[in-house]
Amino acid sequence: MRRRGEILDELLVLRCQGGDTVALETLAQRWHPRLVRKAYHLIGQLETASDIAQEAWLAIVRGLSRLDDPARFRPWAYRIVTHKSTDWIRTQQRRRHLADRARDELEPGKDPAREDDIRRLRIALNALSADRRTLLSMFYLEGRSVQEIAETFAIPVGTVKSRLYHARLELKKTLEH
Repeated sequence: MRRRGEILDELLVLRCQGGDTVALETLAQRWHPRLVRKAYHLIGQLETASDIAQEAWLAIVRGLSRLDDPARFRPWAYRIVTHKSTDWIRTQQRRRHLADRARDELEPGKDPAREDDIRRLRIALNALSADRRTLLSMFYLEGRSVQEIAETFAIPVGTVKSRLYHARLELKKTLEH
């Protein structure tokens, strides 16, 4: 037997799919606190959990019309929050890793061969166009995802992947010469 809340959620989803903005507001009021709690449970930071829930709502609103079974809203919405939380965790891990590497490079007593490699890399990076240098910096140094870069430049994800590929290829050729 289904509960009243589940039936209400299904009705709200159906209305949202029909373009009812009031239904969307009601659905958001009912579900936003739950999505924040789910994100908080996954990452342990309340302010960030709220940001992740907001990002999840953007994905929910964009994908709601493609949700075939309104009864599946609950697991679908939680899955979106879980993916957004996982993305955030990965980004944080990349940033920590990059910060650790940068700290290690600044410590005295480094290997001279490594210092030479770093110098060569800096020269090769400076030889790239500003666009390619920026793209590589955003991806590798800032730890931004392809999706984030695509949103920043308002270009498709595939275009970002292609540009990253060509930037890496050019960097590799420059380093080889």
